[in-house]
Amino acid sequence: MHLLAQDPDPRTMIIIGITVVILVILMVIVSVLARYFRLWIQSILTNAGITIWDLLGMTFRKVNPAVIVRSKIMAVQAGLGEDSGVTSKALESHYLAGGNVPQVIRALIAAQKAKTIQLSFREATAIDLAGRDVLESVQTSVYPKVIDCPARGSKKTTLDAVAKDGIQLKVKARVTVRANLQQLIGGATEETITARVGEGIVSAIGSAQSHAEVLENPDLISKAVLARKLDSQTAFKIVSIDIADIDVGENIGARLQADQAEADTHVARARAEGRRAMAVAHEQEMQAGIEESRAELVNAEAEVPKAIAEAFQTGKLGVVDYYKLRNIQADTGMRDAIAQGSTASRS
Repeated sequence: MHLLAQDPDPRTMIIIGITVVILVILMVIVSVLARYFRLWIQSILTNAGITIWDLLGMTFRKVNPAVIVRSKIMAVQAGLGEDSGVTSKALESHYLAGGNVPQVIRALIAAQKAKTIQLSFREATAIDLAGRDVLESVQTSVYPKVIDCPARGSKKTTLDAVAKDGIQLKVKARVTVRANLQQLIGGATEETITARVGEGIVSAIGSAQSHAEVLENPDLISKAVLARKLDSQTAFKIVSIDIADIDVGENIGARLQADQAEADTHVARARAEGRRAMAVAHEQEMQAGIEESRAELVNAEAEVPKAIAEAFQTGKLGVVDYYKLRNIQADTGMRDAIAQGSTASRS
């Protein structure tokens, strides 16, 4: 009991504390080595230049060490040293920016193997961060890509254009393009190339004197379209434009002429109908004038008996004069009847 109540030796406590600290440090070292030993050994054996402390720092910076180490090893094995900008810090920065680090390294390796493509690490990362597949772009620059015009899946299956002789031509074209790496950022895409080529083909056919000329020399379309430099400000360079198929469509000119003739006929009929309506209206006006004149005549004739009666009352007209007037009226009526009878017999 006396021994248990005795206070522990301070030296013993210090030794125990040091031992615990050493054990903790050893456990941390063992855990770090267990996690990063393989990557560290790979980095050492390939001269990637990534230390164990770099791997620890990547963990604290929330960077996947495996992605960085493997990408750096690929770059070193392909001969992309730090003088080309491919450093572990640059790879980490691109990873933290949301880029696809392995894809960028593969694109740089493909560009280096091609020997004709100038692509820096900064350009590759910029293209990747812009949302484009940088590896596919490099491959397209090495192996040209074929674009259908019209594009596959579009509503129209052919490009329809009309030559000067009025004959419609239906065209299918294939555009061979190569990626323009310097224009990938901000450059127009395949849709713009397809639209421009389609417009150029329609314009070239419309400028032809006849459809037979286009059918005999389809390369006239290709030359006319290529001469317009349609790949400016785009992410591609047009290598060639090939006319895959040409079909003769409708005679648009004849149909337009027929439609115009029909329209002219409708206009002429409308004008004739207008003139007829004006003539009918004028006739109605003349008949109304005649009826008005007859009404005035009847009114005037109604005034005659009044005038005769007034003349009798005032003594201006005698009986003899009245009978002479009646004889004249009877003679005039007889002559009118004879004239009407002779006219009717002739007809």
